[in-house]
Amino acid sequence: MSQPAAKSIVFNRTRQVVLASEVTRADTHWARLRGLLGTPAAEFAQGKGLWIVPCRGIHTLAMKYPIDALYLDGNNVVVHLEQSLAPWRFAPVKLTAATVLEVPANTVAGTRTEIGDQIEFRARYEANPQA
Repeated sequence: MSQPAAKSIVFNRTRQVVLASEVTRADTHWARLRGLLGTPAAEFAQGKGLWIVPCRGIHTLAMKYPIDALYLDGNNVVVHLEQSLAPWRFAPVKLTAATVLEVPANTVAGTRTEIGDQIEFRARYEANPQA
């Protein structure tokens, strides 16, 4: 499994489309536990994402907006999709999943992402104003 930087761009190689241009990796116990809780909808707009590593299932308890979730196996292939998962819901646990990518609602439909698609994480490089 690839190990992207703290912020990544997520690309659907199968569909040749960017899913998100600013994805944060949640790979510590605290980051996975917190997830998107307390994040306002305006801060989780199109282009944003949260990659939960490792993860086999999610919930939207205490959230105020719906999200899409892409369950990925160890090779970053989509094994399950949840579209417009409403607040205060539990999504299924999928034992074939290794990670879950959360993106704003309607991202899956807008990019035509489907089960079996190959997802790629690319490091996001930002200009250093101090340089």
